[in-house]
Order: sequence, then C-alpha cells, then structure tokens
Amino acid sequence: MTRSEGRDSTSAVNLGWKLGQVVRGTSPEGLLDTYPAERHPEAARVLQATMAQTALTRSDPRLDALRATVSELLRMDEPRERMAGMISGLDIRYDFGPGHPLLGRRMPDLDLEAAGGPLRVFALLHTARPVLVNFGAAGGLDITPWADRVRRTGAAYRGLWDIPVLGVVPAPAAVLIRPDGHVAWVGDHTDAGLAGALTAWCGKPAPR
Repeated sequence: MTRSEGRDSTSAVNLGWKLGQVVRGTSPEGLLDTYPAERHPEAARVLQATMAQTALTRSDPRLDALRATVSELLRMDEPRERMAGMISGLDIRYDFGPGHPLLGRRMPDLDLEAAGGPLRVFALLHTARPVLVNFGAAGGLDITPWADRVRRTGAAYRGLWDIPVLGVVPAPAAVLIRPDGHVAWVGDHTDAGLAGALTAWCGKPAPR
C-alpha cells in the first residue's frame, strides 16, 4: 500500500463512522464538520510528499546528489522512524487541544491482557464503536449515559509505552478511542474531560 492509498483509506474511515452516527441520529450534523478540519491538512501533506517523491525519481546531477543525501539520512534511526510514521499514518495528530502525547493520535495496536485473555487493541474496534479502555480495571469510570454507544473494557499493558514517532510517553490510566482508532481522551486516574469527549464524539448523554 502506498502512502496515498493508506491516507485515502484513513479518510474513508474518518468520514464513514461520522456519517453513520449522524444518519442514526446519534450525533448532530455538526460532527461532519470535523471531517474537513481533520483531513484537509492531511491531504495537503500527502500532496507535498507526493511532489517530493516525484522529484526524487527524476535524474540530473543535483537530484542525484539530493537522493544520495536522503538515502544517507534514512540509515539513521530518527529519520527512518519519521518516514515509517508518515507511511503508516502513525504521525497523524488531530488537534483535540493540549494534553497527553497520545491525544489526537492513532492508538497503537498494543498487546493487552484482559480478563478473558490476551487482546489486541484493534480487535476492540471491529464493531466500529468507540471504546473506553481502562488500564487495570473495567469499572471506575461512569459512562452510563453512553453505555449503549461505547464499549468499555479493562485491560493491562505490560511494558514501556514506546510509541512510534513519539518515543516513550507516560502510561495513560485510560483512553477513549474513536471508531477510526484515534484517541479522543486520555485519563489521568480521574474522569476530568471524559463527559465532554463522549458528548463531542458519541452524542448527547441519554437521560438517566
């Protein structure tokens, strides 16, 4: 899969779950306004990268020298990791405001330990529903008004949170993951901001 194809797939998923929620009446039409805000800057980045790749396929003494320089840089860890992040889409960060380094980024497909056995993060997203992962326990965060829309699970991750592109980041206490895999909220052992994130991405709370 090329970088462009991967980003096109990401755009389709980004729009698909939002359309689904609006059609079902779960979220207001304003949710669709987040699509151009999130994806248009990424489209511009894809265009820029494509233009750069096209230039590097041409041959003249100056471009040959540039290509050799780029090849040398890609033998180094940091440039190679950044390029891998661009190709995989792990470098994408939507602007959800300040906070944990994971906020707005795609959740890595970590190997988790859950009550039912080993679990991969992306397996939780197969139902195309938002997921709240509480690391260490299934409860502790009240999402009752959104319980019909959000999957909640407790799990543990053993090891450093060494994230591609970011490096080692503080271990989150909990994360809310949108259906497209992007982290919409990161908990720090409190529920501060959780209700706002749930309302923004999962619709208004149901009456208690």
